[in-house]
Amino acid sequence: MMGSINVVLLGTYIGVVLTLLVTPGPVVALVCAAAARGNHARAFLTLAGTNLASLALIALAGLTLAGVVTLSSRLLNLVGLAGSLFIAITAVQALHALRREKGKKISQNGGQGGFVVGFMTAIANPKDILFFIAFFPQFTGITGEFSASITLLTAIWVVLDFSVLTLYILAVKRWLPTKQSGRFATFSSLILLLIGVSGAGYSLLLIVNSQA
Repeated sequence: MMGSINVVLLGTYIGVVLTLLVTPGPVVALVCAAAARGNHARAFLTLAGTNLASLALIALAGLTLAGVVTLSSRLLNLVGLAGSLFIAITAVQALHALRREKGKKISQNGGQGGFVVGFMTAIANPKDILFFIAFFPQFTGITGEFSASITLLTAIWVVLDFSVLTLYILAVKRWLPTKQSGRFATFSSLILLLIGVSGAGYSLLLIVNSQA
């Protein structure tokens, strides 16, 4: 019932999720790059992949809270390192594809984006992993029942995630001049590469420090 919902905690959760989604990251860069290439269907497939990855991370967080799964900090750091490397490799591949297309019409069937790449980028995104493992559990008291809280939090995440990324896609489609699409796709890929490299460096530093 609505009366059993912690409205303050709910509002905080919505604010945190919106801040996380609006802040540029690998998922936003990937979706915008796909949209910039003119393939909006591919951009929405990328969005669907990232959404499914979020559901997988929420399920993992729920299993952890239920005591079914135990995650060590070392394991999370290793996953973060692998995820960051994947994001960096994806960005390099995209930059190579864009370089081959330089001076030509941007291909709408380019390899950037897509359901699988969207899923893998989001599931490997250190920012999302940190949120769902470290911060998401703090909001499970939003109702008096654990399963109801998880369901409500998941539904809110899916709606906000889809809405924010859709706005990014529509903004690129509406305001980005066609002749600038290649440059924007390159810029998005460079951002993706920077995030991947910095994330890998940070995860590697945590791993080294944990062994010291």
